[in-house]
Amino acid sequence: MNWDAIVVGARCAGAPTAMLLARLGWRVLLVDRASFPSDTISTHVIHPRGVAALARWGLRDALAASGCPPIATYAFDFGPVTIEGTPGTDASPVAFCARRTVLDKLLVDAAVAAGATLREGFTVDALLWQDGRVVGVRGHESQGAEVSETARIVIGADGRHSVIAAQVEAPRYNERPPLLCGYYAYWSGLPMRGRFETTIRPQRGFAAAPTHDGQTLVIAGWPRAEFEANKADLERHYLATLALSPAFAARLGGARRESRIAGASVENFFRRPWGPGWVLVGDAGYTKDPITAQGISDAFVDAERVAAALDEALAGRRDVDEAMAASTAQRDESSLPMYEMTCELATLAPPPPPMQALLGAIAGQREAMDGFVRMNAGTIPPAAFFGAVATAGAVPA
Repeated sequence: MNWDAIVVGARCAGAPTAMLLARLGWRVLLVDRASFPSDTISTHVIHPRGVAALARWGLRDALAASGCPPIATYAFDFGPVTIEGTPGTDASPVAFCARRTVLDKLLVDAAVAAGATLREGFTVDALLWQDGRVVGVRGHESQGAEVSETARIVIGADGRHSVIAAQVEAPRYNERPPLLCGYYAYWSGLPMRGRFETTIRPQRGFAAAPTHDGQTLVIAGWPRAEFEANKADLERHYLATLALSPAFAARLGGARRESRIAGASVENFFRRPWGPGWVLVGDAGYTKDPITAQGISDAFVDAERVAAALDEALAGRRDVDEAMAASTAQRDESSLPMYEMTCELATLAPPPPPMQALLGAIAGQREAMDGFVRMNAGTIPPAAFFGAVATAGAVPA
């Protein structure tokens, strides 16, 4: 069968892209080397703008019904001051911190329900080319024979180490090296009361959020430069980081760690996300440090943007290069401010004096604190927050 689109990777970018294209009537093959449900390393947090996408797709209530507790408050403990507020809007007020075993299965099932054909346990070995254009994939199922599938477009949604991106040699730009090592585990007996808490100390940071099964995700990080020195005793460094807040450490004393400690260090880059017969979506096309936990929400928004562009191209209403150039320009323009802020935060350097003064000035001011929280959640861009506090006179002279 000649598909309209083959989507390689069936998690937070690929499954929604396949779902949206299938809902538009296109013939979609969705493949992943994993089977679902299955886990993957992740920050878990779906900020309100990502939750809004789930609502548009009719999936928000299903996630809530899965036992994932809503998060209505974010708190940022800087030591001298704590800034807390609401992360969302009236239309989409809460966030979720979802186990990927639950979220990814929900998304994959939605893609299949929309009409996409799912092939689990399928590894893509190579792209098929014709006259300089990608026309399909060659791969195999577990212990299965080699299979070739052709399509009008091949979509790489296979993450920051994308096989598709590597084979098409997608150029990278705005690159930054890995800046942070982040490690997490699940804890029971650590109630969060609907809060996502972040603690920032010099050269260290950690965060905690409620997730499925009555557990709490607790993630800690330190500069990438310390990777070699700390990897031999990861648990000690993880716990020492959490102990930097005596109040949190006291709460943790009554909790129990339910999992091993897992983590990663992430490069920061943009890739050109399209070329003859191929497109990239999600982390395959744009990746940044997880300190701001934007990856899932970014993937959802990018899936909508790419699906809309490809619908125009497949239907012949717009040239694919024109449609994807516009989509990419929108992605880069909307993403760059958060990308720059994320890379700065990921250094774990102390806030510079002007920022320290600003934090002190807005502490206790509900509207300003909400703005700060919404900026960090990606609900509003940094320029909107700083412009608002300047107008209100909260920025120190």
